[in-house]
Amino acid sequence: MPVITTAKHYLIHAHRFELFFLCVVQTEVPPLLVLEFIHRICDVLKDYLGEVREDVVKENFVLLYQLLDEMMDNGFPLTTEPNILKSMILPPTTLGKLANAVNMGQGNVVADLPEGTLSNVPWRKSGVKYSNNEIYFDIVEEIDCIIDNNGALVTCEVHGTIEVNCRLTGMPDLTLTFSAPEMMQDCSFHPCVRFGRWERERLMSFVPPDGNFQLVSYRVDRPVQLPIFVRPQISYNAHGGMVNISVGTKQGMNEKAMEDIKVVVPFPKCVSTVSLNASCGNYVFDDITKVLEWTVGKVPRDKSPMINGTISFPPDTKAPEESPVILVEFKIQGQSISNMKVDSLTVVNEKYKPYKGVRSITKAGKFQIRT
Repeated sequence: MPVITTAKHYLIHAHRFELFFLCVVQTEVPPLLVLEFIHRICDVLKDYLGEVREDVVKENFVLLYQLLDEMMDNGFPLTTEPNILKSMILPPTTLGKLANAVNMGQGNVVADLPEGTLSNVPWRKSGVKYSNNEIYFDIVEEIDCIIDNNGALVTCEVHGTIEVNCRLTGMPDLTLTFSAPEMMQDCSFHPCVRFGRWERERLMSFVPPDGNFQLVSYRVDRPVQLPIFVRPQISYNAHGGMVNISVGTKQGMNEKAMEDIKVVVPFPKCVSTVSLNASCGNYVFDDITKVLEWTVGKVPRDKSPMINGTISFPPDTKAPEESPVILVEFKIQGQSISNMKVDSLTVVNEKYKPYKGVRSITKAGKFQIRT
């Protein structure tokens, strides 16, 4: 449970980067507000530090306090836009760390308040200039599904995000149209998006922040065909068991190829050794966690990859009753599973015509196969 109730406080936490981020609340507030704020802190830390680990957080503790001081005021979220935060607190560099040490932790804090904090569009700073005006859109969709041991689909949902890298001069006002906007449901927009126009016309109108930001997250309201199949056969006996897992794609010849395919099998703790043979890729079995990771990579056109062999139990071990739940990872570059496409982009308030780039990626989210 992300919310724990005590006698005097509410403890709300999120698990990111193998760390727990805890917020202590004294009064009743909407829990989703606190969770969203925690996740925003995590996103800002990743943007600043690149890689968030326990040792990295400890090394940049002063920076973390400075960010929290600007992001929260008297217990309420204040400045959470990364672009504005970077104008107030400079990202850590080698030179900045030296100045920070000399100035007792104040070397990366600017003296003047950014102009964007006082404007009607606080997410974008004024006076932005680029020699080449470009904007890039990444449509990233993840498939979350559960498949039972008979191969039937139990649940399937597709969640998508549109990530933007904006490098436009001035204060452009953009209007974005999609090929099938009606499939985008449960949308969560960046504050720059005019929600009323989206509700009326299904047009995404906004003044974008400068740099990288997430424009919208959504759920796909349309049934999709899974691009991959996994056929596992795992059986146990008194001394061990048999393993046979095959992987294949359901795509046509003209569609994009799947990449970075990986099959993860968490075996029972009683498994002592495995003896397997993979027809494609390679595998690693962790003797401590008892997890098998089969890295397939790409699926050849002439055959379906397969891994088979035996597993062994120690003597006098009872065969386990539970069956492992297989996890699958994959990625498809250049294609969205929902066929979401950007139709057009128009710019007002500025005279230039920007270069627009659109890239689609499909990934496996929580893709589980029961055995």
